[in-house]
Amino acid sequence: MNPVARLAREVKFIRGLSRTLWRVRTIAPDSPVLLCDDFEEAVDKFADHTALVFEDDRLTYRDLDGLANRFAAWGDAQGLKAGDTVALLLPNRTEYVPAWMGLAKIGVATALINNNLSGTALAHSLSISGASHVITDAACMPVIGAIRAGLARPLTYWLIDAAGELPENYKSLDLKSPRIAPERPNRTRRAGLTAKGVALYIYTSGTTGMPKAARITHMRAQLYMRAFAAATNGNAEDKVYCALPLYHSTGGLCGVGSALLNGGTLVLRRKFSASHFWDDIADHDCTIFVYIGELCRYLLNQPPHPKERAHHLRLAFGNGMRPEVWTEFQSRFGVPEILEFYGSTEGNVSMFNFDGQPGAIGRVPRYLRKRFTVKLVKFDVEAEMPMRGPDGLCIECAPGEVGEAVGLIGADARSNYTGYADKTASERKILHDAFAKGDAWFRTGDLMRQDEDGYFYFVDRIGDTFRWKGENVSTTEVAEAVSRYPGVAEANVYGVSIAKLDGRAGMVAITPGEDFDLQGLRDFLHRELPNYARPIFVRITPAIETTGTFKHRKVDLVSDGFDPAKIEHALYFDDPAEQKYVPVTSALYAQIQNGGFKL
Repeated sequence: MNPVARLAREVKFIRGLSRTLWRVRTIAPDSPVLLCDDFEEAVDKFADHTALVFEDDRLTYRDLDGLANRFAAWGDAQGLKAGDTVALLLPNRTEYVPAWMGLAKIGVATALINNNLSGTALAHSLSISGASHVITDAACMPVIGAIRAGLARPLTYWLIDAAGELPENYKSLDLKSPRIAPERPNRTRRAGLTAKGVALYIYTSGTTGMPKAARITHMRAQLYMRAFAAATNGNAEDKVYCALPLYHSTGGLCGVGSALLNGGTLVLRRKFSASHFWDDIADHDCTIFVYIGELCRYLLNQPPHPKERAHHLRLAFGNGMRPEVWTEFQSRFGVPEILEFYGSTEGNVSMFNFDGQPGAIGRVPRYLRKRFTVKLVKFDVEAEMPMRGPDGLCIECAPGEVGEAVGLIGADARSNYTGYADKTASERKILHDAFAKGDAWFRTGDLMRQDEDGYFYFVDRIGDTFRWKGENVSTTEVAEAVSRYPGVAEANVYGVSIAKLDGRAGMVAITPGEDFDLQGLRDFLHRELPNYARPIFVRITPAIETTGTFKHRKVDLVSDGFDPAKIEHALYFDDPAEQKYVPVTSALYAQIQNGGFKL
């Protein structure tokens, strides 16, 4: 990089960082300023601006605040008090943010339940919320009906827009009732509450097991919302498009904060649709959109759309933009800037890629490393624990080395770790005595590498990386290689066990697109990947199961392994003798398990 380009990069980085740090500077655990106070400040400043557009609804800031106040009045009418919790089980809709914002005004926490859950996972999420009241709607009634009998204690379900006779334990939440007033609760209603109190419970996505409820304090939610209001450099003219679920922090806090704390407009969609995306962006004249996971890859896999460049977008921000997607996405759709960030719902490690380095999840330049207490520690993939040296302390990675990202736990807002509702789960994420006796670091569970310029690059989730032929295989890096092959719409890579062999063999589930050539894929991967990283098994599937936040689910795929008795779709083995992919039959399965091939 030439000196002029390097200087321009540093200026852009420092401007973005300074703007963000300035916006969050007053957040503190003992502050009496809560999340709802930030919102009310924006309402008072931008009262008549359009705050929310959802389907046929258009609400000003004053309207949105009035709706939030009605939820506060409803909570008062139920006798709810500071420290209580209400569960919110809704799809994206007009009432979503006002519901939890209104309850925050009276000190009540809200558990944001994933509305895609059903069965045991839904029952588990409701049970651990500690709530006795659930705000929901008719769309969620079928899944509630299926699990009500299995709950440890009865819950009262409050239906928005209820119609007709309601089943037992259901009540109508009539937000237009004169008994539910739109006036703000007096500020004294929150007297004595501080920002270290819990505002929300946001659940992990459940890619590998039951969801866990992360404790989101007012302080932590303020960090999300204020930081993104600043990082996006938003203003009252911005229209922020959000098709992500509001029960997750990226859409529900980062996306919401970037709009509603700046006087902008949140353009909300019930759920993401690749085919309707560009119509929405162009028709609503959106200037920013928030992404996560595979959303951008889904858009690239769509045929050309007449409005895909007929827009006024200035920025896309989010996390999970893979390197092989980044450049093509910007080039095809003409999005001027991409702001990638790294963070987790429950963790204390966060970074921004302010200067748009393709593929990087964030940056901590050398001259700021003492201000940002994130480090990469060498990691034992088989033990799934950080390595320790002869002195018993962890070993920091050199530039280019892969390690787990950890963040020093402190008392201030940026380094605080609030953990989960489950204290045992919270403690499992803490690394003690890492670099000095008595210290404590949050374990992100993510493997990364950092280059000489301070850019961090995501490698894989711990547990997704596996050992084969004595080498560590990153499922993310292999999936990136597979996805570069023409005709691969989606790829999900994981490791499967083979009897009598150490480690796990690579397997990839592929959703094929047009012109997909299976044998051509084999030739491509033999050129692109080292021997130990090449998937030995290929599973063809019409769709890859994801969570509500577009993360690939692997637990069921790993459980199926390469057993044709468990898999109804086409399944292939990279036969070393035939030098091609061959169908896995029951006889071939038995031959592989009995050591019939030198793998």
